[in-house]
Amino acid sequence: MDKYRYDNRSDRWRKRTGAKHSRAHRWANVPRRLILVTAVAAGALVAQTAIQHSESLPEINASNWFGSKPAPIAGVASVIDGDTIEIHGQRIRFNGIDAPESKQYCEDAKGFEYACGRHAAQALDEFLAASRPLHCSFVNRDRYGRLVGDCDRAGGRNVQSWLVERGLALDWPRYSHGAYARQQAKAQAAKVGLWAGAFQAPWDWRAEHANGTTRPSAKQPLGIMRNGQVAQSYSCQPQRTCPQISSCNEANWYLANCSWGGKLDRDKDGIPCESLC
Repeated sequence: MDKYRYDNRSDRWRKRTGAKHSRAHRWANVPRRLILVTAVAAGALVAQTAIQHSESLPEINASNWFGSKPAPIAGVASVIDGDTIEIHGQRIRFNGIDAPESKQYCEDAKGFEYACGRHAAQALDEFLAASRPLHCSFVNRDRYGRLVGDCDRAGGRNVQSWLVERGLALDWPRYSHGAYARQQAKAQAAKVGLWAGAFQAPWDWRAEHANGTTRPSAKQPLGIMRNGQVAQSYSCQPQRTCPQISSCNEANWYLANCSWGGKLDRDKDGIPCESLC
């Protein structure tokens, strides 16, 4: 009986070993090119399936990574610049538009330079102060961590539309997909705000001044005073020192409108040429 079981096990072992050798022999006889073609075809099928599946997936953005979309905010806004505000300590960037930077200068209808960035911020501040609170809903966060959203003044007036329509900001097609193109065309036809003179698109200005330069080395003729009145006798060229300045108003104009104006305020208290002011 023991010999019989031993012979039986030996036969089964020989059969299994023979089957393995047979399979190995068959694979060895399959051309390598056929194996390669089969593998490539299988990979293509997997890739196609993945692409078709991905088309149904939502776009991946910061709001998907960091949780649900932030809740809307309502409150009194502090103006940071022409397209950025702050409510309850939260920095908010207007969606779909771009306003001149705080240090950006443009030319008015007469070719005189003025601080168009500061002008846009001041106009925005006055617009928001006339009707509070401001209501903002959000679409995302930008690379600086600011909330990006659409904001409406009390009563429903959209802030972005107002800024573009007044020529204080531009429709930014990269993000707006032309949402404010109609308002921009209206401003351009009426030659209001930026469209009254010459200017550089804010996104181009930022790229050109990325190295820290605040103003181009172009001519610097007359500008516009902070209160909006045209200066009739002041010019940023040549540079002046306090003994060469005749009045406090003149000193304040240079401080507000000229790249070298900060030199007139040595102690940085916001008052230039204190012997005059």
